Amino acid sequence: VPQLGLQLPPRLTQQPWHLLYSTGRDGFSLRTLYRSGARPDSPALLLIRDTEAQAFGAFSASAIRSSSGFYGTGETFLFSFCPTLKVFRWTGRNDFFVKGDVNLLMIGGGSGRFGLWLDGDLHHGGSQPCETFDNETLSHREEFSIQDLEMWGLA
Repeated sequence: VPQLGLQLPPRLTQQPWHLLYSTGRDGFSLRTLYRSGARPDSPALLLIRDTEAQAFGAFSASAIRSSSGFYGTGETFLFSFCPTLKVFRWTGRNDFFVKGDVNLLMIGGGSGRFGLWLDGDLHHGGSQPCETFDNETLSHREEFSIQDLEMWGLA
């Protein structure tokens, strides 16, 4: 989180963050992650470690929630620590920021590819280059198994 602080929108850099959801504490469930979300206008930071010890995730200026369509703003970004921090910001090509239902959470998209996706039981996910962020694959593989996942929100 400290390394990511410099990448956040300036209005958020001095704000205290707190843990809203953790698979270690709350179990593996996308429904529980949605229920753990903060106020709708509160930003969220998703941190993921896969079973190959790769760390990556996403920042959303809006709370992570279930939705019928994509939502979010151009402040949304993806990031990876492989091996140092790389940040993938909005390209302006589309506005496929965040969309989720009980079976799938998607961040970034275009041409049938998602920058980051997580399944409903939060055991599996994937990452592909996408038009929204022009990102690299965040993990070593396009599909990965999740070891730990945390969602942080503003206090």
